[in-house]
Amino acid sequence: MSTTAVRPGSVTDRPAHRDPNVLRWLAAYASSMAGDGVYYIALSWAAVQAGTPSQAGLVMSVSALPRAVLMLGGGVIADRFGPRRVVIGSDAARCAAVLAVAALLFLTSPGLWPLAVLALVFGTVDAVFVPAVGALPARITGSGQLARIQGMRGLAYRFAAVVGAPLGGLGVAVGGAAAAFGVAGLLIAVSVPLLISVRVRELPQDDSAAPATTAWSDLVVGLRYIRRHRVLAPLMLAIAFGDLGFVGPLNVGLTLLADERGWGAAGMGWVLAGFGAGAGTASLLLTVRGRLPHAGQVAGSALLAGCVAIGALAYVPNVVAAVGTALLIGLLAGLSGAMCHALLQTQTDPAFLGRVTAVASLVSLGLAPLSMPLSAAAIGAWGTGPVFVVSAAVCALGGVVALCVRDLRRAELPR
Repeated sequence: MSTTAVRPGSVTDRPAHRDPNVLRWLAAYASSMAGDGVYYIALSWAAVQAGTPSQAGLVMSVSALPRAVLMLGGGVIADRFGPRRVVIGSDAARCAAVLAVAALLFLTSPGLWPLAVLALVFGTVDAVFVPAVGALPARITGSGQLARIQGMRGLAYRFAAVVGAPLGGLGVAVGGAAAAFGVAGLLIAVSVPLLISVRVRELPQDDSAAPATTAWSDLVVGLRYIRRHRVLAPLMLAIAFGDLGFVGPLNVGLTLLADERGWGAAGMGWVLAGFGAGAGTASLLLTVRGRLPHAGQVAGSALLAGCVAIGALAYVPNVVAAVGTALLIGLLAGLSGAMCHALLQTQTDPAFLGRVTAVASLVSLGLAPLSMPLSAAAIGAWGTGPVFVVSAAVCALGGVVALCVRDLRRAELPR
C-alpha cells in the first residue's frame, strides 16, 4: 500500500482539531477502540457460557502473553514498514478474526477452542498495533500539535470506552455472543477505510537510523538509542515508576478499599467515575490549549502531586471525599501521562518512533500490571493504608526522576 506524502506547510500545519486528516484518523481510532470494548464483552460472555469460570479466566488472559512477549518486535515492524500500513493491516486482521468467530458461533457451538485462538490472535496483532498507533500521530500533523493530539486521543479513548461496553451488552442481549462479535468486527471494519484515507508525510530522519540487516539488529539499535538519549532514557524511568505506583492501587487496591470501607459496588463505581472525569478533564484541557509550556516540569510535578493524592485515598473519611480525591488523581495522572507521551513523540527521531513506543507500551501494558497481584497480597498482609503509601512513594520516584534530570526537566514541546 503506497504512502501519500504531505507537503510541509500544507494541511499538517493546521490546528489538529480543525484538520480533516487528523479527524479521520481520530474517527478511525475511536471506532477501533469501541470495537475492542465490544470484543472483550463478547469474549468474556462467550467464554463463561462455553466453560467453567476458571476456563473463562484463562481464555481472557491468553492475549496478555503474546502482547507482552512480542511488543518490542512490533515496534521494529512499525518502523520498518511504516505505522500507517501496519495499523491498517492490524485492524484488517482483527476484523477478519472477530467476524470469523462470529460466523462460527452463529452456525455451531464449537466450545472454548476458537475463543482461545481468537484471544491469541488478538494479543499477537495488538503487539504490532499498539506501537504503530503510537508512531502515527507524528506523521499526520505538525510537531506543535502533538500535545493536542494526545488530548484528542484521550477523549476518543474515553468515548470509545463509554460506548463500547453498552454496545457489547446490547449485542449479547439481542443476539448472544455471535451478534456481539459481529458488532465488534463491524466497528473495527469502519476504521480501515478511514485509515486508508489518512495522508501521512515523510519526516526527516537521522542517517544513522537506517534499517539494520536483521530485525534483531533493529531492536538492539533501538534499545541502544533509548539508553543513550538524554531525555528518553530518564523519561522511560519516570513512566515506569509512575505506572508501577499507579496501576495496583487504582485497580485491585481500590476494590479492596471499597470492600473494607463498606462503600459497596456503587461506591466503587462513583470513585472510578471520578477518576475517569479527572482524566477526561486533562484530555480536554490539552485539546483546547494545544500545548502547555515546561512539559518536563509539568510531567514531573503532576506525578509528585498525584502520588500525594494516591496516598491520601486510603485515608479519606467517606465515599464523597474518595470521589473528589479520585478526580484529582485522574486529572494529575492524565496530565502527566499526556505530557510524557507528547515528549516521546517530539523527542524521538521518526525512524525510532515504533520501537520507542513499544518500550513505553511494554512498561505500561506488560510490567505495570505485575503490581496488581503484589498490591493484593500486600494489602492482605498489612492493610490498604500502608500499601497505598508505598505505591505513592514508588509513583513519586517517577516525579523525582523527571524533575532531577536536567535535560528532561527542561524538555519543551514544539510551538
